[in-house]
Amino acid sequence: MSGLRRAAVSVVPSRTAGALAGRSAGIRLGLAAAVLAALVSAASAQRPAAEAAPARAPGTRAAATVLRAVDSLFADYSVPSAPGASVVVIRRGRVLLERAYGLADLEARTPAAPRTDFRLASLTKQFTAMAVMILAEQGRLNYDDPLARFLPSLPAHARDVTIRNLLNHTSGLWDYEDFVPDSQTYQVKDRDVLQLILRADSLYFPPGSAYRYSNTGYALLALVAERVSGMPFARFLRDRVFGPAGMASTVAYEEGVSEVPSRAYGHSRDSTGWRRTDQSNTSAVLGDGGIYTSVDDLVRWDRALERHTLVSAATQQAAWTPAVLSSGRSTEYGFGWYVRREDGRLRVWHTGTTRGFRNAILRYPDERLTVVVLTNRNEGEPIAIAQQVAALFRD
Repeated sequence: MSGLRRAAVSVVPSRTAGALAGRSAGIRLGLAAAVLAALVSAASAQRPAAEAAPARAPGTRAAATVLRAVDSLFADYSVPSAPGASVVVIRRGRVLLERAYGLADLEARTPAAPRTDFRLASLTKQFTAMAVMILAEQGRLNYDDPLARFLPSLPAHARDVTIRNLLNHTSGLWDYEDFVPDSQTYQVKDRDVLQLILRADSLYFPPGSAYRYSNTGYALLALVAERVSGMPFARFLRDRVFGPAGMASTVAYEEGVSEVPSRAYGHSRDSTGWRRTDQSNTSAVLGDGGIYTSVDDLVRWDRALERHTLVSAATQQAAWTPAVLSSGRSTEYGFGWYVRREDGRLRVWHTGTTRGFRNAILRYPDERLTVVVLTNRNEGEPIAIAQQVAALFRD
């Protein structure tokens, strides 16, 4: 974690969740400026995450109120012996609040912490999109190149699909999951996805004419990145994305090849309680959901986006521009991000749900505000929590 200056709170799981849910609007008014100043001044810039004290400047009631409000939103995750969560709030490159709740591993009773690495699920797509944008900025591919240029075994009915169609979910390609039976124990890899979709004899719709969310598209983008770069996708992410961004603990996980440094394990609840449900038969596909990372490293990701460390501002803006269909209608998806304007302000976000994990990232680029919520349980609504947390800090 060297080189990362902490500007605000980093705390261990809270045991005193306040009963303040539902009061976001009331807290927000008149407190934002005071809260930001109080939280920033309260933290130790160099103190390790697992040892840091709660961010509370003496006598600063606004900061304490917001901390209790955040704790109340995570009350379900603070229960002893339950899967947990991590949350971080970043404003103008500074960490204003960073907290963790519950357990990362129920079997080992390992507490969740800001450094805990969760499986991102579909939050991975913004990293896959970034890999493609890096290659595009280098002139090694164009967004409107036909996919068949890089994957010549693509079926004939998909010959008009472009890289752009994959990025913004307008390809019409069939979902590869439709061809993976629940009974299958072998884990599908990205390279298998191309073979699976050969079983389809058509597209859902002509490319560019409609929007349909597609994990297939992002698995194929990983194959394109491999073909163009000449290196395995996991290594490309490590060398060209995670490394330059300073994300030393982030990994596109491959069993038997890589390790997750501080791993959270996924869980689901049934009539007997919580049980580990960490991997499925599609969990080994990297391009659509295979990255593990922590809120600590996502602070570094946020800074890389802010500072245009990986691609130029113009290239990044393409990721936050919604696709326009052949009919002229706009969608709400760019390259690896959902995109919407609310009251004239840009909002970009993504959710990620997989076996045992649910996550959300929410950014307001015009306000330079980001909230990330990572959880290792197969229930809850992290995006709703992220929105309520963001409301406490928005202008």
